[in-house]
Amino acid sequence: MQIHRRQFLHLVASTAVLPFAPRVARAQAYPTRPVRIVVTTAPGSAADIHARLLGQWLSERLGQSFVIENRPGAGNNIGTEAVVRARADGYTLLHVTAAAAINATMYDKLSFNFIRDIAPVASLVNVLNVMTGHRSFPAKTVPEFIAYAKSNPGTINTGGNPGGAGHLSSELFKMMAGVNIQYVPYRGEALALTDLLSGQLQVAFATLPGSIAYVRTGHLRVLAVTTAARNKALPDIPTIGEFIPGYESSGWQGIGAPKDTPVEIIELLNQEINTALADPRIAARVAEMGGSVVSGSPAHFGKLVADETEKWAKVIRAANIKPE
Repeated sequence: MQIHRRQFLHLVASTAVLPFAPRVARAQAYPTRPVRIVVTTAPGSAADIHARLLGQWLSERLGQSFVIENRPGAGNNIGTEAVVRARADGYTLLHVTAAAAINATMYDKLSFNFIRDIAPVASLVNVLNVMTGHRSFPAKTVPEFIAYAKSNPGTINTGGNPGGAGHLSSELFKMMAGVNIQYVPYRGEALALTDLLSGQLQVAFATLPGSIAYVRTGHLRVLAVTTAARNKALPDIPTIGEFIPGYESSGWQGIGAPKDTPVEIIELLNQEINTALADPRIAARVAEMGGSVVSGSPAHFGKLVADETEKWAKVIRAANIKPE
């Protein structure tokens, strides 16, 4: 049977579409029941608030409930493991924080490999951290702080949650600035800020939501922000990177899913999440908490996780940081 060229090309094109038909149908049908988003921190945390904001949006857009399930504990590993062991059907998602990249090196024996076992879905936000000093501390800028630290080695105390973003931010600063600062472990940022206010600590690398009230009242002084770019909430405050080229530390967040979750479901979720992040109301709410929205493809988020894992591994090994 003779087939003309135009007919042949049409047949090839039609055949190429066939394998994708079940995938498209599955994506169009999803979700048909409630979806749970596992948050590895306690209710009321910045991560929890961001997850609930997203969950509400997805519920309204996709017509099914996106339920937040808080599973804190073991340095965020309990919730992560629960998602790793869940069915890869799109009905269990993970709210990912920077702790995932940190824990990969800090914990010697994990029952999972985050990069291997969690599929990236979408990035969400970068959360601002600030380098904050006691109001009586003589240094008012990063260069002044570095000069003071080098002239008075071992006399400056900083502190926070061991292995947390603040701790790692301070260790990265010490490495890149070449200064000797003493780290004091605390069970939570609030306790560290209490001692910073009393003068027992001289500096802290804290979250903006946790410290902004003290900054506004003049009890604490912000020397710099830790993110790569200045933040809209504090436009006049420089970045540490303006004085130490290459320095960057942020509490990024995103969404992941169990490995082997259908690609079409991941793509659908990525599209809806990016649409949410483009909504001015969502961006404004994130900005209120000292963050900025970060959209992108699943591959973009996967690269971020891999790059951050490699980056923090160097800091953790150099500082010999162990989980408490």
